[in-house]
Amino acid sequence: MKLLRYGERAVLVELADSAAVLALRAAVSGVDGVVELVPAARTLLVEFDPAQTSRERISAQLTGAVATPAPPAAGPTVRITVRYDGPDLAAVADEVGLSVAEVVRRHTTPTYTVAFIGFSPGFAYLTGLDPVLEVRRLAEPRTSVPAGAVGVAGEFTGVYPRSSPGGWRLLGGTDAPLWDTARTPPALLAPGTRVRFVPA
Repeated sequence: MKLLRYGERAVLVELADSAAVLALRAAVSGVDGVVELVPAARTLLVEFDPAQTSRERISAQLTGAVATPAPPAAGPTVRITVRYDGPDLAAVADEVGLSVAEVVRRHTTPTYTVAFIGFSPGFAYLTGLDPVLEVRRLAEPRTSVPAGAVGVAGEFTGVYPRSSPGGWRLLGGTDAPLWDTARTPPALLAPGTRVRFVPA
């Protein structure tokens, strides 16, 4: 763990992996003076109110929390129905040495956890992917990936909330609205949310 100064009102914590980020986020979510927690793949940005606490006190609490990390609290579970007909499904199956049916089975077996939101509004990075399905991004990203595309890249899986460029390997698609400005909150998924993929 490494603590870095991030302006006058925040500390950036560098951690080993996304599991450590989720554990630390859960451990310090109720600390006095903490205004906002922003998780990423291997960092947690901790914004604090200098009128309520100090950088030194926050840093000490972060260090203590990491020494005995608590598991993240289970969030709600969201089920997302997926059509496994993505353009990269067969290629991923060939690359990892499995049948298409086995790739689908392994992708739908875990209960995933939203580690953080990034890339675009509502894009949730989900942890819990079967290590066999950890494949690299495309060498050349697509200029347009449709909304609802379900992909894998490295240790993560996720769903594109809207049409955008992207380099994840696409296994299928869903009609679930991941981002809807008419909804409160607009994002279907938030850090800590559990996700199950269900084949259509």
